[in-house]
Amino acid sequence: MALASESRHGMWSSRWLFVLAAAGSAVGIGNIWKFPYMAGENGGGAFVLIYLVCVALVGIPIMMSEVLLGREGRSSPITTMRKLTESAKRHPLWVFIGWMGVLAGFLILSYYAVVAGWAMNYVWLTAAGTFDNATAEVASTTFDAFLASPWQLILWQTLFMIITIWIIGRGVTQGLETAIRLFMPMLFLLLVTLLVYAVNSGGFEQGVAFMFDVDYSAFAKPEIWIIAMGQAFFTLSLGMGAMMAYGAYVPENVNIGSTVLTIAILDTSVAVGAGLAIFPIVFANGLDAAQGPGLMFVTVPLAFGQLPLGAVFGTLFFVLVSFAALTSAISISEPALAYLVEEYNAKRKRVAISLGVICWLLGLGSVFSFNLWADVHIVGELTFFDFVDYVSQNIMLPLGGMLIAIFAVWLLPKTVLAKQLGIESRAVSVLWKFVGGILAPLCVLAVFVYTLWPVIAELVARVRELLG
Repeated sequence: MALASESRHGMWSSRWLFVLAAAGSAVGIGNIWKFPYMAGENGGGAFVLIYLVCVALVGIPIMMSEVLLGREGRSSPITTMRKLTESAKRHPLWVFIGWMGVLAGFLILSYYAVVAGWAMNYVWLTAAGTFDNATAEVASTTFDAFLASPWQLILWQTLFMIITIWIIGRGVTQGLETAIRLFMPMLFLLLVTLLVYAVNSGGFEQGVAFMFDVDYSAFAKPEIWIIAMGQAFFTLSLGMGAMMAYGAYVPENVNIGSTVLTIAILDTSVAVGAGLAIFPIVFANGLDAAQGPGLMFVTVPLAFGQLPLGAVFGTLFFVLVSFAALTSAISISEPALAYLVEEYNAKRKRVAISLGVICWLLGLGSVFSFNLWADVHIVGELTFFDFVDYVSQNIMLPLGGMLIAIFAVWLLPKTVLAKQLGIESRAVSVLWKFVGGILAPLCVLAVFVYTLWPVIAELVARVRELLG
């Protein structure tokens, strides 16, 4: 089967537009919100170093695999996998990779829009001076009261979805590229501004020490490796079809290896930069860095509220988070949207609106998980929000990433790999097969098994009880 040289949805106008778009996909709430608190909960410097190792050995090879599949197929993830399995004469079940990625991205977007709405609301609250000289009780009560109000959550979730739908409905050139050209430079500028502010906060040396002083005993703790690997996987937007969809729009003359390396460096720089912007401000106010998810919506507003010009820079921080969330939401939407446009020859704007409405409706389950359905548990102690998050991130993304790596390295024809990655040396080919086809999938499998082991153990115990 002859594969197309260009995507019907359009092409990135340059290598740097793809780099910024893919970095925008990877740079999201996971970098600015999750990475700092994961580092805080797992000892700082040791976690950061282990995270960087995981990005290098697992994240980059799997991202390369996903991008090369996308560029070879020149379609949505589902259509791409269908084309590639047919041309490589592989079993049709491998198309499952595309379906799972699209579904995972859709599920993630449904609750991602809810959390992104929190950040947009905090732009308003911080700018209004809500946290100026506020006590810890005020910061905590404000967040709790916000979560307890379904109407407020729905309002901000709806606003975020409307913006996302409007951008993706305009297409690759007018929508995605225009948004990326605007948001990514602003995102980097805001981060640099916050870093300069953090340097003068009075806690910068303590923040740097926390981020980079390494307790080498942590390297012997398997759980930190597992957590860091999972975080690397999540922040790079792997396994959800986004990189495959974006890869379909990459020009033929772009080197995938060097481009993916650039994306990973930008993504990691934002994650580390966010930590260096947040922790000094936290330490300057004598607050706990290991606050977990509450770090961004309780501790950070409280910290900014105690500093000179805190309302201004606190507002900039939440604008930064909102921009990062929006660039990620755009990429998460693209796989499902591209498939429906291809499959039904539908108008892109109509598909964007339809998908947005369905995603918004599904997201109501996550909204109600914090108030009306707070006592409703889908499985065990998992609320609707927790369940969708758990299934998508802990099962679908790792499984999808592992299968993508295996398919790209072992099941594609050698001529395709040579063309897409420019592999000419036998030594490079062997290294690629080892890292991309063996090491990365095995590491992801370890995360997958470790994450699911408590669930499996509980199920086995229940079966034994039933059998007497």
